[in-house]
Amino acid sequence: MRWSKPLRVHLGVLVVASLLCTSMPIIWMAFRQGSDAAVNAGAQQMREMSLRLIEGYRNTLQGGTEAVALASTAPQLVSAPPQDIEAKQEFFLEVLRNVPEATSIYTGYPDGSYLQVINLVREDVRQTLSAPVGSAFAVRTIARRESADVISTLRFLDGQARPIGERNVEYASFDPRQRPWYQSVVQDGVPVSVGPYVTGTLNVPTLTIAAPMKGDSQVVIGINIHLQTIGRLLDAQGISQHARAYIIDEGGNLVAHSNSQIMSRIIGLWARTSGAFAATANSFDTSLETVARLRRDPAFASGGAARFDLDGASYLVQMAPVSVSGLFQGSTAAIVVPLDDLVAEANRLLVRNLLIASVLLIVGVAASVVLSRMVSRSLYRLADEARRIGDLDVGEKALAHSWISEINTLASALSASRHAIGQFALYVPREVVRRIVSPEGRTVVKAKRQDVTVLFTDIRDFTTISELNSPEDVVDTLSAYFERLNTIAEQNGGTVVQYLGDSIFVMWNAPVPDIGHVEHGCRCALAMKAAIDDLNELNCKNSRPALITRFGLHTGPAVVGSFGAISRQQYTAMGDTINVASRLEGLNKEFGTSILVSAAVHDAVGDRFGFRPLGLVQVKGRAEQVDIWELIGEAGC
Repeated sequence: MRWSKPLRVHLGVLVVASLLCTSMPIIWMAFRQGSDAAVNAGAQQMREMSLRLIEGYRNTLQGGTEAVALASTAPQLVSAPPQDIEAKQEFFLEVLRNVPEATSIYTGYPDGSYLQVINLVREDVRQTLSAPVGSAFAVRTIARRESADVISTLRFLDGQARPIGERNVEYASFDPRQRPWYQSVVQDGVPVSVGPYVTGTLNVPTLTIAAPMKGDSQVVIGINIHLQTIGRLLDAQGISQHARAYIIDEGGNLVAHSNSQIMSRIIGLWARTSGAFAATANSFDTSLETVARLRRDPAFASGGAARFDLDGASYLVQMAPVSVSGLFQGSTAAIVVPLDDLVAEANRLLVRNLLIASVLLIVGVAASVVLSRMVSRSLYRLADEARRIGDLDVGEKALAHSWISEINTLASALSASRHAIGQFALYVPREVVRRIVSPEGRTVVKAKRQDVTVLFTDIRDFTTISELNSPEDVVDTLSAYFERLNTIAEQNGGTVVQYLGDSIFVMWNAPVPDIGHVEHGCRCALAMKAAIDDLNELNCKNSRPALITRFGLHTGPAVVGSFGAISRQQYTAMGDTINVASRLEGLNKEFGTSILVSAAVHDAVGDRFGFRPLGLVQVKGRAEQVDIWELIGEAGC
């Protein structure tokens, strides 16, 4: 059996497939374009932010670099304190007022002398120095270290540089000549950047810019920038909530981070350990190792954007080298953003579009179901109409209107077919027509040999009747006669094959199989005779002629089917059985009987009907004699 499903299934699948085939590529293209646009926009934002970060970082350090460069030319700083102490102090105070990012500025001398002015704007610095209330600056002085009257004081000044307190401090634990900034400058004789490292006086992690004094490379000027100040420059929240920015030094160690908690851990770690152990901070951010590896790649030596996967997530990183006036060489600023954050909006749009597409899909399926049901109902009505036509139920019926023009066209065609088949059935045996229009029964009309029972009828003296009555009366009388005989034949399972003038040719077991065809033929002949007797009584009352009918009934083999030319066919039966039945009808005239049957009929149903033997007779056109019987009635009647 071929696979088939209802129209609503096909239409639903077609609608769903159409919607999916059109909407999914569009949604996917929009998502991909949106994702690419979001990533490109994020990358551009990261580039711009990296430029701002680098600019802020450079500006922060540049101020310190310029301040150190200026201080290295100040003549009042050449001599060791306490000489020109007031001039030195005033100069350093002015530098701190103009470089707010600086924590302190100082000078170290080859005799161990040291002068440092500290900005107390930071709370942690004030707490470390136990500064009095109202202090804005602190001045640490170490002078005449090699003499007996060593000066080592810590003085506190207010915002107008007025003294508000002073105390002596331990000097033996601090020697500027032992600090990394002093040693680097004296060794190289050029400005250097140092850090991060922990300052000796404040005990906080810092970055230092130091330079030798013009004309005396043993005198070193330095300025400190607190790591917390650097951390505040690394704000990456403008890109996404999970974005982070950080700076790593030439060795790949973490210097500053945008996350305040990580930055606090970095500062705390530096405050507790020396620089040699500060690499532990690298574990605070798992992306640092990947970024450090990328930085060593020649393709990213001068910075750039890269994409990498870490812990099952994808990230986008923007790297840029950082240096200030040739200092801090090898430092790199990096901005790391989760790729999901960049495409979050595109993902939201994708989910929204998928929800909209799902709603449209459901609406489309529902609409297709409604449409298919409407179409199916019309088609089922047409199919039922076609079945009724196949069953020769060809009574005229009103056309059911549909809003689909093709269905209306099909309904009109079926109506025309009904009318045509109805007219066709008037001229061709109804069962033959039914088999012809039925796809399963078309082979029935193909000629083949089979057993049939055949009945022929004829009206006695019909020529005389036609001569004595008007044609109209004859037609009316004959029409009523044929109508009764035709109805009785159909009621008894017979097929009226032909009307031959005033005669009828009826057949059983073809085209409809009938196992009791002989019995049905006998019963039909008796019923026809009784009906004609009733009709004759009515004709007598209406002054119409009596129609005395003779019947001939025989059963046997015949070739049944369609015969004739290619362009014109007729359904009939041929063979000796047909000829014998016709001759039996004519023998009624000789024997004065009404219904004559053959011995084959008697042998088949002799126990169910009453017969009277008439013996062997010679029939016209046949060499062998025929044993004939008169059909009297049903047995027991």
